[in-house]
Amino acid sequence: MNYASASRGKASQHMPPGSELAGKSNLTPRIHERLQHLRTRYADLNVRMSGDVSDLGREELAKVSKDFSDTGQIVIPYNRLLELYGELTELQQMIDESKDQSLRTLALEERQVALEDVAATERQIINGLLPKDQAESGGAILEIRAGTGGDEASLFSGELLRMYERHSQLRGWKFNTISSLEEGDRVKEATIEVSGRGVFGALMFESGVHRVQRVPATETQGRIHTSTVTVAVLPQATDVHIEVRESDLRIDVFRASGKGGQHVNTTDSAVRITHLPTGLAVENQQERSQLRNKEKAMQILRARLYDMERQKLDKERRDSRNRLIGTGDRSEKCRTYNFAQSRVTDHRINLSLYDLEGIMSGVSLQHIIDRLRIQHDLDELADMS
Repeated sequence: MNYASASRGKASQHMPPGSELAGKSNLTPRIHERLQHLRTRYADLNVRMSGDVSDLGREELAKVSKDFSDTGQIVIPYNRLLELYGELTELQQMIDESKDQSLRTLALEERQVALEDVAATERQIINGLLPKDQAESGGAILEIRAGTGGDEASLFSGELLRMYERHSQLRGWKFNTISSLEEGDRVKEATIEVSGRGVFGALMFESGVHRVQRVPATETQGRIHTSTVTVAVLPQATDVHIEVRESDLRIDVFRASGKGGQHVNTTDSAVRITHLPTGLAVENQQERSQLRNKEKAMQILRARLYDMERQKLDKERRDSRNRLIGTGDRSEKCRTYNFAQSRVTDHRINLSLYDLEGIMSGVSLQHIIDRLRIQHDLDELADMS
């Protein structure tokens, strides 16, 4: 985006000034236009809430109050952003016109601080505009599998596993191995449960084919080999919610058979519960009390329904994984790790960082995650516009 030309347009008063932000701001003219509409709405709601609200019913008042609060969470930071744009304009003018070197140096320092505030405020605004995905706030299931490349793929699979483990430690997440097939440093496949706040939202962009280019330790002629590892990141279901409605149950009682003392064949203590939507039937006659038999039958029924739902979710997870990672072929790649150049390239956003050691240590991985998150959010906003 060229902000010099944009400033000549209708939205000039709302656009960031100076060449420093040209092409760097995450807010497009269309987003600014939308934010201006929200400012107007917020002002109208403010007038409404400040006046006589006795004509509003309880539900309508609650709705207006929530609307006012939700809109304010976007408009208040946006007002701050516009103030920052104004500050940047004044600072840039001071830098361009001042003959006092110490004053120019001070203005340059203040401009850098203002630019950082702009970036943080824009992120806050974007987060407010986007709908919330509850899955992103929870944990994740991380699946890593060696793809093409034989032993070299298995070695790199192990390195990625350790990269994610170290990154999780830095973020304060719990990293628990569910299953793994490994031999020394080689990892054929591993399934990890990563628990913590915002895990899936951060790691979801790691799904795909990770390609490594390097000279294997066993290569005697110095030739570079290419191998792949597939990574799938899936939201972690905290629990399977099982709703069993009374109307979905048929409960039959009958006389117990077998051991049971004097109550056998004299009282209808045995219970059979049939779940009509699924056809699952459970019966229990171990207890002398009909109530206890019913409680135990319900416990077993819930467990079986839970298992059915878990199997359904597992199938959906496998299908989702296949969609995320493709076939694992070398041509399907989301990221390339080039050891000779100490370069990591994420092909989805055309980002190259020459900090392979920092990324593989789990520290600099955050830089890639942040850039992917920004692009993802901007794409989401574009779809909403």
